[in-house]
Formats: sequence, structure tokens, C-alpha cells
Amino acid sequence: MTNLALAYLADGLGAGMAVIGVGLGIGKLAAAAMEGSARQPTALGEIRTSMIIAAALIEGATLFAIVVCVLLAIKA
Repeated sequence: MTNLALAYLADGLGAGMAVIGVGLGIGKLAAAAMEGSARQPTALGEIRTSMIIAAALIEGATLFAIVVCVLLAIKA
């Protein structure tokens, strides 16, 4: 196996792990938000706003991780 093939393999694995992590993170976030809104329906707007901000931060970190994986694969 060449270095380029290993770089592409590592890129695929790294990006896949990042996407799995964001899926689990946003899933837990949404579950907690649904539970919170079921317990206190009057705070639905505040819970939704906090959930959207947290989801955006999680997705931003994931996008950064995927960009780093791709850049490292291109560099090899």
C-alpha cells in the first residue's frame, strides 16, 4: 500500500468517525431538548433556541474535523 492510499484511508476513517460523533451528539441533544420541553412546555422557545445554538456548535466542530482530515490526506 502506498502512502497516498493510506492517507485516503485515514481520511475516510477520520471523516466517518467525525460524522458518527456528530450524529450521536445531536441525537443526545435533541433527546434532552424533547424531554425538557415535555417537562416544562412554557420554556419551549428558550429550549429550542439553546438547542439550535448547541447543534450549530457541534456541526461547526465536525466541519473543522472533516476539513482537517481532507487537508491531511491531500498533503500526503
